Amino acid sequence: MSRSTLNDVVAALETLYDPAWAESWDAVGLVCGDPDQPVRRVLFAVDPTWAVVREAREWEADLVVTHHPLYLKGTTSVAASTPKGRVIHTLIRSGIALYTAHTNADNANPGVSDALARAVGLDGELTPLAPSPYGESLGIGRVGDLASPVTLARFAERAAAGLPATAAGLRVAGDPDREIRRVAVSGGAGDSLLGAARASGADVFLTADLRHHPASEFVEAGGPALVDAAHWATEWPWLGDAAALLTSRLAQRGINVETHVSSRVTDAWTTTAQRGMK
Repeated sequence: MSRSTLNDVVAALETLYDPAWAESWDAVGLVCGDPDQPVRRVLFAVDPTWAVVREAREWEADLVVTHHPLYLKGTTSVAASTPKGRVIHTLIRSGIALYTAHTNADNANPGVSDALARAVGLDGELTPLAPSPYGESLGIGRVGDLASPVTLARFAERAAAGLPATAAGLRVAGDPDREIRRVAVSGGAGDSLLGAARASGADVFLTADLRHHPASEFVEAGGPALVDAAHWATEWPWLGDAAALLTSRLAQRGINVETHVSSRVTDAWTTTAQRGMK
């Protein structure tokens, strides 16, 4: 097996997650790094936070692949006096490249929502919740059927067991005894897909970052039940899939890299507090 360059790894990543599949507002691709630098170790993480950068340095990674962009909006400064500038300066000084696969990984097949669907118990055929114009099997979100129906309460328990733990856990809207067979999921913020979830015939929609008014109105109108998970938790399952696919794709070319999935919880919420209920 031969050693790889950053250029080799980026080329492999972009056969899996074509940048053309990204939404027009998105920022994907190589953020920093010399295309000719050797890459032996690749760390996968959801967020390009300072904690992840420290982990990359400790593990001696050559490349960090994240789902979320470091700079989603334009900037006029990467000064190290800012949190994001500090990340960039540290990565460059350490010789660590940064690559982002965001909505192109959401739209891919398999992509972010495929991994989420498997994590919460869907093991059959999946179809896009919001199909992409780039291909019949591409699109945001996934819809599929459980092997056998369960109650909403039981589905939520399975989902909680299949996703990484976070401070807030899962929030559930709907009758706990409602029968669930058809499931829609979308990694990340899913407010914009509530209509698609209703149209899909799903009994429940699992996603993240649902807001009070849209969720309340959706349930009141007789839509599917809702399960709201932490944003980070809904996207973390994809990391293992991406790492395995990259390793396999490079191995086909006789290139060997070592990959590692960060287990650091980079969800913004770190604890909860609740008034005692009588």
